[in-house]
Amino acid sequence: MLRRKSRENQAVIWRDLAERLAKPRRKRTTVNISRVNRYAEEGDEVLVPGKVLGSGLLDHPVKVAALDFSDQARSKILKAKGQCLSISELLETNPKGTNVKVIG
Repeated sequence: MLRRKSRENQAVIWRDLAERLAKPRRKRTTVNISRVNRYAEEGDEVLVPGKVLGSGLLDHPVKVAALDFSDQARSKILKAKGQCLSISELLETNPKGTNVKVIG
């Protein structure tokens, strides 16, 4: 699906994500909330090609799309008035992949 959307919308980000997710599970990225807080600004859209974990604090609202979220990470993102999205939801809302930061 990601490769097809990459060709349709001429968006390199989706092809890169498809290649990252094609790797074995043990090589997928895990990102803590503290890293999202450090590299994302208020209102940014962030893409994590793996799992988001709950270590750290988030002090501004951010849209985070990831393959999976821990319960603690999900609650911290929602508490900061952010959004937790699946990758397919981000793909539907932003098919070109513009202004999306990839962390991980």
